[in-house]
Amino acid sequence: MAANDSLALPRPASAGAAPEHGGKAQRNWRPGLHHAAWLLAWPVPLALLLAWYVAAHFAWIPPQVLPAPDAVWHTLAELYQSGELQANLAVSALRVAGGFALGLAGGLALGVAMGLSPGFRDYVYPTFKAFSQVPVLGWLPLLMLLVGIDEALKIILIAKASLVPIALNTYKGIQNVPTRYIEVARVLKFTRWQLLSRVVFPAAAAPVWNGIRYGLTHAWLALVVVELLASSEGLGYMIVYGRQLFQLDMVIAAVIVVGAVGFALDKLLALAERAVLRWRKPGL
Repeated sequence: MAANDSLALPRPASAGAAPEHGGKAQRNWRPGLHHAAWLLAWPVPLALLLAWYVAAHFAWIPPQVLPAPDAVWHTLAELYQSGELQANLAVSALRVAGGFALGLAGGLALGVAMGLSPGFRDYVYPTFKAFSQVPVLGWLPLLMLLVGIDEALKIILIAKASLVPIALNTYKGIQNVPTRYIEVARVLKFTRWQLLSRVVFPAAAAPVWNGIRYGLTHAWLALVVVELLASSEGLGYMIVYGRQLFQLDMVIAAVIVVGAVGFALDKLLALAERAVLRWRKPGL
């Protein structure tokens, strides 16, 4: 029985060998470690917030350069009450949704094609690797000449930023499906569709989902960069507009919103991953 040479075969553990950490013990101490890690994440941001407050209170840094935390909070509240924050956030969210949807579709299709077809991979992968090495800003001047500075520019750059990690993780996930899984499927005389739907895709689900998370993160980062350089609305534009007016409280308020939204998106995908991949055993 021939093994699928395009799929890597990791060395399995011996049948009688016990895992380094017992599964039962691991489940017992994991929740405690999770809570401890959650608590340890707070001292650094709280210390930075305290240092910011003390520096502003004693005027160690001019307020024109570093506004006080209460001034930033007041500006953030005003932007929310006026509706300006929600309007710009909605524009940014729509841009990310459109660009990420294109990047997701293209990345999954490209990654699956490279993972399943050695011939396609040999033709496309070197060009794709070279394409992926060019950062988003590297494509900006060329695309501005081709499509202008309207929404198409932003959507294309966001799609490119998200497509690369999705395609790479999908490709690597399919390539790293253990060969023994393929051999068992062949013993059971699975059809090609059964092999893909019951073996390859489930085994590659975790790295593919990681690629989707990275893709969304890159899409959000690319959005802010594009809006900083070529936009008249959106969160990135708010940062540029505040800098031009030397309203650093608006700049910091917009930066806080950008960070909070990006953090929330990643956490939402992490929760979705637990639901979608809940069939996985702990530690796999």
